[in-house]
Amino acid sequence: MPETPEEFYARAADSLRIPPVEEWDTWRFEGQVRPRALEQPVEREKPRFGEGGVDCGRCAASDDAYIWANERWRLYALDPPNGLPVVVLLEPREHFTTPGDLPDDLAGELGVLIGRIDRAICSIDGIGRVHVGRWGEGGAHLHIWFMARPARMEQLRSNFAAVWDDVLPQTPEHIWRANLDAVVAALQAG
Repeated sequence: MPETPEEFYARAADSLRIPPVEEWDTWRFEGQVRPRALEQPVEREKPRFGEGGVDCGRCAASDDAYIWANERWRLYALDPPNGLPVVVLLEPREHFTTPGDLPDDLAGELGVLIGRIDRAICSIDGIGRVHVGRWGEGGAHLHIWFMARPARMEQLRSNFAAVWDDVLPQTPEHIWRANLDAVVAALQAG
């Protein structure tokens, strides 16, 4: 039987552990680490931006806010850039909340687009890997993240790439724009 949030909290709150992060090549900090106290479950989660499609900024955005679009999907870059060479997000034009909400035809297109965008980003010299993820805690409009890790920078690999994106200095504007232009060109070339 699954745990309720209260049961999960009761089991975990006093049993937090510190993984051996100092042994991990990908860990980006030095010094002692200790977890914050686990907070109790809330009565009700905060609504995300655009919940239920109401006042959804992504639905209202024009295609000018995107680096690439077709009749059913749009791709945008966070502006200004962060530390990784490319971070772009794919979203359907229509308001869906989770991949499970997509009708089968759009879900199939999503799989094809993930492959195309991955190849487009990897076509840029100096890209080692593309991490694809889905976090949907801030905005309700479904969006899939693509985060490019520089080649040969093994310390930036794995799930910490997202944190490194915030730690690294901002990618220079001209490099960032050239990278985005290369992604768009590769997508348009098919």
